[in-house]
Amino acid sequence: MPNEIEIKFRIENLRDLNRRLRAAGFRRITPRTHEMNALYDLPGQPLRKRGELLRLRQYGKEWFLTHKSKGVEGRHKMRLELETGVTDGEMMHAILCALGYQPTFRYEKFRAEWSDGRGHVVVDETPIGNFGEIEGASRWIDQTAKKLGIRPENYITDTYAGLFFAWKRRTRSAAKEMTFGAIRKS
Repeated sequence: MPNEIEIKFRIENLRDLNRRLRAAGFRRITPRTHEMNALYDLPGQPLRKRGELLRLRQYGKEWFLTHKSKGVEGRHKMRLELETGVTDGEMMHAILCALGYQPTFRYEKFRAEWSDGRGHVVVDETPIGNFGEIEGASRWIDQTAKKLGIRPENYITDTYAGLFFAWKRRTRSAAKEMTFGAIRKS
């Protein structure tokens, strides 16, 4: 089963990070693309309570259904990730709802993906700030972070939902979801 091993980090300057990625031998494999995510759960939120996630994602024109198991957090976040492409996202939403699942949280971002052939770095522009993710083998993550000037004490292992609710507490925002429209209105 495929394990996802990753860290997130805050991006202060997108242009500078893109320059550092190129200097470290990365090439951009997808352009900046809009992404909309919906997390689903059953009544009582048993998935969330177990630390699991069921997500329907639209990335550009493509759709993906993803299940992530409860993560093991240390310096890096590691968890089992199962993902498949979906040809009709609206029908997949209808199927999930027919099975009793309901959307519980939505978040959006613009994402560009970079690779050096050994792992991935993604650059996410979100309504609550810019974040990067480094995903690959643990040792490679640390080597890549060092090349990019990211120190271990700046690693983030939280989810975007967790980051949003922490941001919401700090800012006292009334936003209910991490979308550009909801943040603008709050």
